[in-house]
Amino acid sequence: MGYPQGIQGMGATISMKKIIVKGPALSQTGYGEQTRFVLRALRSRPDLFDIYLLNLEWGKSNHIIEDDNEHAWLVETIRKTAKLLQANQGRVAFDLSLQVTIPNEFEKMAPVNIGYTAGIETTKVAPQWLQKCNEVMDKIIVISKHSKDVFVNTVVEAQDQHGNKFPYKLEKPIEYITYPVKPDNTQAIELELEHEFNFLMTSQWGPRKNFENAIRWFVEENIDQEVGLVVKTNSYKNCTIDRDFTHKRLQALLAPYKDRKCSVTLLHGYMNEAEMQGLYRHENIKAFINIAHGEGFGLPLFDAAAAGLPIITIGWSGQCDFLFMPEKNKKGKEKKKGKFLKVDFDILPVQREAHWEGVIQPDSQWAFAKEGSYKMALRKMKSEHHVYKGMANSLKEWVCKVFTQENQNARFVELIGVEDEASDLDDWLSQLEGEVEIHT
Repeated sequence: MGYPQGIQGMGATISMKKIIVKGPALSQTGYGEQTRFVLRALRSRPDLFDIYLLNLEWGKSNHIIEDDNEHAWLVETIRKTAKLLQANQGRVAFDLSLQVTIPNEFEKMAPVNIGYTAGIETTKVAPQWLQKCNEVMDKIIVISKHSKDVFVNTVVEAQDQHGNKFPYKLEKPIEYITYPVKPDNTQAIELELEHEFNFLMTSQWGPRKNFENAIRWFVEENIDQEVGLVVKTNSYKNCTIDRDFTHKRLQALLAPYKDRKCSVTLLHGYMNEAEMQGLYRHENIKAFINIAHGEGFGLPLFDAAAAGLPIITIGWSGQCDFLFMPEKNKKGKEKKKGKFLKVDFDILPVQREAHWEGVIQPDSQWAFAKEGSYKMALRKMKSEHHVYKGMANSLKEWVCKVFTQENQNARFVELIGVEDEASDLDDWLSQLEGEVEIHT
């Protein structure tokens, strides 16, 4: 089983292929963003792809609320796909499937199947992921070098039906591609803030994001300072019940610091892309904070970088793809240099509450920001803001030049048209002489 004739490379003559995309295209999540990026890339080549879309519901996440041409196209493509499948009782011969989800949900849907996943934010992938990728997919695409490295470097012990043990690892080709910079459609927003100098945090509130420490340590460092922290978040969904829950959660965290001068402002609810850009570019938002334990890519960090907002974060995981900018030293040699205010960290085991069977392994690790280093970074950002603003402007210029929509679209289409044919699944399985048992 190889790739269909005509998908061998960008230079070859390629006939139009019927492609089915499976992913949470309407979701306000990172995987939703991934799916929409995929579809934009495919739509950039109408001469190559006849696109169909199976929309996934993604946990308890909200749907996007956009009244624009893209949203209309998404809805229409979902309907077109449903009609086609219904008319043919689900038996449609697609040339290629592109599945934007976690590997647990990968399946054979076409002669060629490509998985596009955020990967994992930790130091290893689950054995189930390796098995799914090897047995079901022909190629894997991830969103950062970190994710690719974790896939490639994960090796687990397996045994065949005869009890012979052997190292089991990813056997299929894997590549990575980052997101493109979004068009600047900034919409000015009004914020009622107590102070002129404010830090910003934005993401869903969960164990990996390390919100509790980020907020608590901020207050302890600035308890007698005229400075603010804006927290754009939710716990599950952008609904009234979730807003009340998240508000109570935040107030409980702040309760021990009743006499503080610093402010903490909660922003809850949906903001469209233009409004989010307005938030990143607000005159009283001076810096962006992220001390999450790890990022598959770090889309809010990327958006902050593209907006020219100074960043405080750790130098580990997916964000390293765009926060380290190449520069030439005095000898003319190019070296990557971090254009952000670094927080020191330790690589330690994932906490128990984050364990997720088949996804986040109990024996995996991620980064834990050091309290003292984080507090020092907050202090330096305030006292030397002009320095880090200049650094942020340099990073913005580079990011907006390199990670363009055009460049990333072309790169993604190129990744679909791999040069090497996929290995024959049946031959691969026969070499193992039977079922493979994976040991965690």
